[in-house]
Amino acid sequence: MIEMSRSIDLQALIGELKMETDYLPREAGEIMVHMADVGRPGLPLAGFFEHFEPERIQIIGNAEFSYMQSLSGTALSECLTAFLSHHPVAVIFTHGSIPTEQFLELAEYFEVPVLHTSEATSSFTAALLAFLNVKLAPCITRHGVLVEVYGEGILILGDSGVGKSETAIELIKRGHRLVADDAVELRRVSAKTIVGSAPEIIRHYIELRGIGIVDVRRLFGMGAVKDTEKVDMIINLETWVQGKMYDRLGLESEYMDIMGIQIPSTTIPVKPGRNLAIIIEIAAMNNRQKRMGYNTAEEFNKKLMGDMGLSER
Repeated sequence: MIEMSRSIDLQALIGELKMETDYLPREAGEIMVHMADVGRPGLPLAGFFEHFEPERIQIIGNAEFSYMQSLSGTALSECLTAFLSHHPVAVIFTHGSIPTEQFLELAEYFEVPVLHTSEATSSFTAALLAFLNVKLAPCITRHGVLVEVYGEGILILGDSGVGKSETAIELIKRGHRLVADDAVELRRVSAKTIVGSAPEIIRHYIELRGIGIVDVRRLFGMGAVKDTEKVDMIINLETWVQGKMYDRLGLESEYMDIMGIQIPSTTIPVKPGRNLAIIIEIAAMNNRQKRMGYNTAEEFNKKLMGDMGLSER
């Protein structure tokens, strides 16, 4: 099930983006941000509020700051009162600009958090949006294993006991990295990207039947784990069914829909004697090759058809 109502507290933003606080109506950890979009309140400061969304963090750059400096007396007071009375979730000044005493007095009156940063507006906004898009993205949890193999994020799915965790351990021993075992949190961070991670409580742990819980980071080192990874491919492990026709050429492309994004997928049958770790390594390299524009199955088919054509002559 997709979890839509996510939020992040202002304290996490302050720590991540190294901001300075000018005024907080209460503890930063109690102020919640629910919207990933941000606003540049040029028009609201000029008095136009028709499409103003106070749920967005408002960023005061050089243009907005200069506009406020151009006003004085009653005009400035009316401008700031109208803006802050809409109770934006937070206002952040960039370029090292410091809010005026009048701004802070009105912010305190309307209980609007005010912060500032020395970062330029564009770079700061990009960093803020990237962080918010990950933390506030729609999220689902799937039972599976997420590993990074040759730079490809591989989500391994399958029934309990099919060998997902054992395959992950073998991949880790071969130099690849674990992202999540058992429960994988999947977030749609853009129109084309799904990012996976592990819930905090089980991060870097893996469960092996007969052994128990294994701390991968301590056992194999920091290089064996990763906190997040983009999902590039999905591999479904299923017990080998005698007589079932499995794809032997790879001409037909399969996809799985995750929150509206189509991700390449393939099914790998499991039976004694198959080295799943090596098969997944090959699948990862083949998937990356396809994304770079080369499809081995299609090239082989063209060559085969060409040879058949020549033989007919």
